[in-house]
Amino acid sequence: MGLFLNYFLILKENRKLEYQYIKTKRFFARVSEDIKPLAERELESLGGKEIKSIYKGIYFSAKKEILYKIVFRTRLITRILAPLITFKCHSDKYLYKTAKDIKWKDFLSLHQTFSINAIVNNSNIKNSKFAALRLKDAIVDYFRENFGKRPSVKKIEPDIYFDLYIEKNRAVISIDVSGGSLHRRGYRIEAIEAPISEIVAAAIIEYSGWDGKKPLYDPFCGSGTLLCEAYIKATNTPASILRKNFGFKCLPDYDKELWNKVREDEISNIREVDNNLILGSDISERAVKIAKNNCLVLDKNKKIKIMKRDFFKINKIENSLMVFNPPYGIRMGREEDLELFYKNMGNFLKRRCKNSSAIIYFGERKYLKKIGLKPRWKKILFNGGLEGRLARFDIY
Repeated sequence: MGLFLNYFLILKENRKLEYQYIKTKRFFARVSEDIKPLAERELESLGGKEIKSIYKGIYFSAKKEILYKIVFRTRLITRILAPLITFKCHSDKYLYKTAKDIKWKDFLSLHQTFSINAIVNNSNIKNSKFAALRLKDAIVDYFRENFGKRPSVKKIEPDIYFDLYIEKNRAVISIDVSGGSLHRRGYRIEAIEAPISEIVAAAIIEYSGWDGKKPLYDPFCGSGTLLCEAYIKATNTPASILRKNFGFKCLPDYDKELWNKVREDEISNIREVDNNLILGSDISERAVKIAKNNCLVLDKNKKIKIMKRDFFKINKIENSLMVFNPPYGIRMGREEDLELFYKNMGNFLKRRCKNSSAIIYFGERKYLKKIGLKPRWKKILFNGGLEGRLARFDIY
């Protein structure tokens, strides 16, 4: 009987992994609603299949190689989740019991740290923090009962991120294969006040329609985020090239050799750009210094050109594409100064920017009307939870 039991346990231990993402090859991309059409096109271009958009994200199918590529390259997705299990969840007790049956050692060791992100909507469990706490209890109790010790929770930069989503008493437990929010590119080592999100900056570059063939100029470059995102696009650089922690490395079916090949292939596709393709300036000497330092993290050959310059003192800008996030509120101060600032900006564009286009992000959308120009189009775009407007102005 003892030999038979041991044999049965060995078979059980070596059984084929039954986690949901392995069986279905389906993953979930967390994406802001305002840029979802851009993210859908990006997923398709990177090899994602069976793309289906839902609220706050996109489901897609991908083989392992494509998954690694998407995580490495995406410029518009915030997180990518690999679902482990989906189940009906009417109480915190059932959440705990079901989660405790997962073999957490497949993902996590005693020496690693983890955190849990939870979202709860229209369910018997009302509180997201409480739901996260019950999942945490299940994980640590699994380890205590099986190994006598438990891994630690770490809220900031843990080794592994788990995700819990409960809606209408239907729960999904996932692992974040990104390894944390993908907006953290790693190049922004310092920032001025109210910097624009890297993902929002990437979306602005996409909406501009810039193809890297003619110069792009940011006259209010601030921390250099738009310049860095333009550089990533123009050079075909993977957005997460500086990232060290990828969550897919914690998956039980992680293929190190395949990941190394994907990484090498994508890096080999990086291309050089001309010296005067990406240009930036700012009236603030401090901003110029910060922008140069940030850009240098990506742009070792100093192809991005940045200078100290007062936008309103430029003689003319012709046959150009300007993409910028002008200062507002926090950086400028009084409202009457802001109204005059945007009025002067509109006058400058009309009088000195012949045959040019300006893609402008208005962090405070009320100033869109102060510029005195009719936009070709305008779009809602959120930055840090604040609703702004992106507008295109063509000057002839």
